[in-house]
Amino acid sequence: MEYGLITGSILIMVVGVYFFKFPNNFAFGGVTGFSPVVSRLTGWSAGNFTFAVNTGLLVLGFIFLGTDVGIKTVYASMLMSFGLTALEHVCPLDGPLTSEPLLELVFAIFCPGFGSAVLFNIGASSGGTDIIAMILKRHTSMNIGTALLVVDITSVAMAFFVFGPTTGLFSLLGLIAKSLVIDNVIESINMCKCFNIVCDDPQAICEFIIHELNHSATVYRAEGAFTHRSKYVVMTTMKRSQAIRLRNHIHRVQPNAFIMISNSSEIIGKGFLTI
Repeated sequence: MEYGLITGSILIMVVGVYFFKFPNNFAFGGVTGFSPVVSRLTGWSAGNFTFAVNTGLLVLGFIFLGTDVGIKTVYASMLMSFGLTALEHVCPLDGPLTSEPLLELVFAIFCPGFGSAVLFNIGASSGGTDIIAMILKRHTSMNIGTALLVVDITSVAMAFFVFGPTTGLFSLLGLIAKSLVIDNVIESINMCKCFNIVCDDPQAICEFIIHELNHSATVYRAEGAFTHRSKYVVMTTMKRSQAIRLRNHIHRVQPNAFIMISNSSEIIGKGFLTI
């Protein structure tokens, strides 16, 4: 499943990079951000440059991130380099697809940003400067979007001098937007619902959580501040699709229950994230 997600994510990234990023010389987002600049200055193919630099940076991935992340990154970066090189031969482009640079910027941001977020979420990357960003995330307090912003700002600065202020400003906008897209997509993927259910009888609720949703819960006694009646509080956390089922079940078996539902994208423990 992980390698299927990696393959799908890379294909989305390749489409965004090749059809929308390269033709407009948008210089943001890792090695593919440097590629248009290097291609203009040296005449070196953007796909070949991406392949060469990714190969060199993979060594850093194995050293600082471990074998598991390194193997996934090797697969992803090789697939991406192959995809970009293949499209250069199969579908050569003479210029942008449309005459609307802002429209193309949106796709150049969203496609690579979404793909990168999925890769980061399963402990992989597309190679290149993403590897440096993952190292910064692991050894500093930065989140992955901020780390990418710091790493890739150089390519944006180069775009100002090579392609002019218009392309440079588009690239700067793209870099900032991509970092926000990555952080928000990762947060959305990991979003969970946290329940605090105040009820008179927790038995039916807990049985549904355990046997139907395959989760557990914590139950503790409480007392109503106004009525001083004995109550129970059921605390549990689950994915959003399961939260809808639990909410509907509570309405059926405990219609007078008081339900507090909050969002969290970082749940650490068995069945969720581990540290």
